[in-house]
Amino acid sequence: MAVALLLLWALCNAIRVNGEESNGQCDHKLKFNPRPHSVSIQEFGAIGDGKTLNTIAFRNAIFYLKSFADKGGAQLYVPPGQWLTGSFNLTSHLTLFLEKDAIILGSQDPSHWGIVEPLPSYGRGIELPGRRYRSLVNGYMLRDVVITGDNGTIDGQGSVWWEWFTSHSLNYTRPHLVEFVSSEYVLVSNISLLNAPAYNIHPVYCSNVHIHNISVYAPPESPYTVGIVPDSSDNICIEDCNISMGHDAIAFKSGWDEYGIAYGRPTTIAHVRRVDLRSSTGSSLAFGSEMSGGISDILVEEVHLYDSLTGIEFRTTTGRGGYIKEIMISDVDLLNVNTSFAAIGDYGSHPDDKFDPDAFPVLEKITLQNIIGTNITIAGNFKGIEESPFTFICLSNISLSINSTSLSPWQCSYVSGFSESVFPEPCPELMNSSTSSCGILMLELQFYNIIL
Repeated sequence: MAVALLLLWALCNAIRVNGEESNGQCDHKLKFNPRPHSVSIQEFGAIGDGKTLNTIAFRNAIFYLKSFADKGGAQLYVPPGQWLTGSFNLTSHLTLFLEKDAIILGSQDPSHWGIVEPLPSYGRGIELPGRRYRSLVNGYMLRDVVITGDNGTIDGQGSVWWEWFTSHSLNYTRPHLVEFVSSEYVLVSNISLLNAPAYNIHPVYCSNVHIHNISVYAPPESPYTVGIVPDSSDNICIEDCNISMGHDAIAFKSGWDEYGIAYGRPTTIAHVRRVDLRSSTGSSLAFGSEMSGGISDILVEEVHLYDSLTGIEFRTTTGRGGYIKEIMISDVDLLNVNTSFAAIGDYGSHPDDKFDPDAFPVLEKITLQNIIGTNITIAGNFKGIEESPFTFICLSNISLSINSTSLSPWQCSYVSGFSESVFPEPCPELMNSSTSSCGILMLELQFYNIIL
């Protein structure tokens, strides 16, 4: 009784979903002081003609600005122009500012990107065994770093990477556009990201990362390009973004099989709101399949998912271990989506043959509520694991307009849950209890987001 009263008190005082204030992570804005020092990349010999390689200029400028870290930090200003470069590293207490019509271009020569060791929670490159290419813009063990501008652009010129990937010509896993490793208090805002070789923004082992008001694009045919990938990170906010990708738009991850289990860092306490997401061959909003460190306490609200293969997808497989739990997704508009919701228990591959076949993942306490879908082919595909069924799936206030090509709107196995006010009517496995059970589960999930 006391727990129930506490939940109700918390709800009445701190959360209103349904398009109103939710008290999620995005309501806790990161505060950055103005940088007292600023230099232009041109002061270090950079030439913005789209042909001159400016890697040394970027590296020298950031090395110089590092000396201002204990003096309030500094800003590196990138004026209008096309600034070709290879990989470079940021530093703490730095703002990288891209002026309107400023474009940082990634070199199409792979020797300009460098090679780095695989992430410890993956044990190898995600696409190929061994090492991986360094990302274009990197941050390692940083604090207080900002990438922003007046809608400037970072363009990875990824078409050559996509061709090499498709033709199996690469010796290492493709690079990302922006990657932060073991960093905290990171802000990315007011810029556009184009044509990443693989991921666009990859915060891994990070805390307090806010991403807002950015545009991310790769063409539909770009293979396995992904927008934003929070990976073994916590206190994440993604808001007011427009993301259109070849594969996933936003994908939460936390390590791969035995490597992710051993590293043991989950992705937790994340908030996504007011985003437009499009995914040509993947999912607009994905969880996993690399989730061995765990994914939990995620709030998603006020999102538009359109022209996508799958709207919302939870992915895992035997050998992953870990968990996906305590996820609430609310106030969603789906348009022209093949499969609205999916939870797949045999998704993805393994890094090697050392994974534990008895490491069964847990998927539970997932709430999907207040959702409208138009021109949907499959309402839901829930395919759990026999040894570890997916449980406590809650569907509430969902209305999907199914197109005429759908033979069976719901497909379910090894899954259980609750539903109320759902059309078309879900499979029997998701109607196992009274509607009050769904309400109690939503109270619990909302309470988790409040206290965190």
